[in-house]
Order: sequence, then C-alpha cells, then structure tokens
Amino acid sequence: MSRRLSRRLAAVPACAVVAALALGGSAPAAAGQGGTDLIVNVTHRARALHPGEIVVLNVRTSEAPAALEASAFDADLRFFPAGPANVWTTLVGIDLEVEPGEHPVTVRATAVDGSAIETVYTLSVEPKQFATRRLTVEPRYVDPPPDVVERILRERDHLAALFPVSTAVRYWRDGFVRPVPGRANSAFGRRSVFNGQPRNPHSGADFRAAAGTPIKAPNDGVVVLATDLYFSGNVVIIDHGWGLYSFFAHLSAIDVAEGDRVRRDTVVGRVGATGRVTGAHLHWTLRLNDARVDPLALLELFPAAGGG
Repeated sequence: MSRRLSRRLAAVPACAVVAALALGGSAPAAAGQGGTDLIVNVTHRARALHPGEIVVLNVRTSEAPAALEASAFDADLRFFPAGPANVWTTLVGIDLEVEPGEHPVTVRATAVDGSAIETVYTLSVEPKQFATRRLTVEPRYVDPPPDVVERILRERDHLAALFPVSTAVRYWRDGFVRPVPGRANSAFGRRSVFNGQPRNPHSGADFRAAAGTPIKAPNDGVVVLATDLYFSGNVVIIDHGWGLYSFFAHLSAIDVAEGDRVRRDTVVGRVGATGRVTGAHLHWTLRLNDARVDPLALLELFPAAGGG
C-alpha cells in the first residue's frame, strides 16, 4: 500500500483496533466517520506458527468492501471469497528463517462510501529446532569444478529473480493434490551437511517414488521453467499465481514446456535422480510470496476433495 493511500485512511480509535490478538483469536475494528459503519474481524488457521509454515488468514467484513488489502512479512497479499458471505481469505507464508516473535499483519478495508479502516493482527511466531542430515554425494556437487561456477551463479540469479514475481492472476482453485503417491520421507527445514560441509537448509519435501513415476501438477498454473539445473537436475517450476510456485527437482524426464498452461493432475514429468541426489525421489519446493514454506502444510490446509 502506498503512503498516499495510508494517509487517506479514516482515523480509528485505538480501542477499536487493539482487541483479542491472542493466538487464533480475532481482531475486530470498525470505521464510522459519518458514513457506513464497516466492521472488520480477522482470524487465522495454521498447523502451527513456526518458520516454514503457511497461515490461512480470514477476514470477515460487515458488508462487501470496495477494496480489501493486507501485508505481512514485507509482502502484499490478495484476497479471494472464502464461501460464506463477506468472508475473504489470503495465504501468508512464514519463511524458513523468519525470527521468532510478534509479526504484524496489516489489513486495510475500504467501504463503498469511501470510509476506510486499517487494523493490525499479530502472528506470534514460535521458534522451531530443525534436525540435521548428513549425506554423501558426488564431490563435484560439493566443490564444483571452476568451469561450471559461472553456470551455477547464472542459475542462482535466475531463480532469485523468478520467485519474487507475484502474478496478478490466481490460477489455482480449490484443493491441492500430492504430485506423487506416498508420504514425504525427508523433513522440510532439515539442515544439510554434504560430504562433511554444511549447506543451506532443506527448503522442500522429498517424496519416495520409483524412477519414472509420473509427477502431477498439484493445482492449476503456468510452467515458467522446464530445464536442467546443475544442483537440481531436471526441473519444472509452475506458477500457480499470486506468488505461489511449485518447484519440482531431480526429474528423469520433463513432459511440459515453458509457457504451458497445466491443470491439476496434469503430468509434468517423471521421477528421477538427476543433480545432487543420493537416489531417485521427487523434491518439491514451495514458494509463497518468496517465502520458503513446507508443501505438506499446503496439502493439509487445502486438500483436494476426495484426497489425492
């Protein structure tokens, strides 16, 4: 939200804004400047409030607002109708390395008569201790030869520019399905030590699957990358819209091309063991407004009807 818009917000008594900010509670607020009395009530649900989790934020308004905006963790959020009248939902990503403590979610609602309100809802992020895994891989994936360093840096910069982009279209609808059958066998956030050298934390979930197993899109989206990366091997990245991305790595085969529109259950590739791996499996990284979040949280919070 711009500073100009912030200055146009109607003045709100502090007592109307600061209320019931306990975990899982609500933050009601109202704006009444001689016009419509707009009441806003904020709640959330999540598996937990830890780094790497997804928060489903629900906003109930006393009437349909002319505009509804929010921001959290330096990201602008978009809302969609949640089902009941005047209930709106957005997804908040708590990055893997967010510091524990109180983090504000600022919600701004504008009534049809132009009166507006801003309220702050607090998320109390608790610390989480992640385990450490020690793996042995080919030496070239720990100490890359000089002739591939430029490639590695180029691929790193490309991904760094890709994930912060929040497409204005929300492609995903309803629930999400598992890309392959079975449970994840490697914990999200686990600290990785390759050949005795510490590396970045594991920012995804690994699924047991035999080489060649079809990988299905967990929801609708557009393929924005389908290529071979040095560390990740063959990859497919799907933009689900509104800052949500699925990144599948270590594929044996890629069955889509960049620019393809995919639907939930579309086969996008096959499980493999390319890149820095110890065996065939599917690695699924999820980015939400550039926050590294656990894909299993998404499957639990928004499961497809009938499973999957």
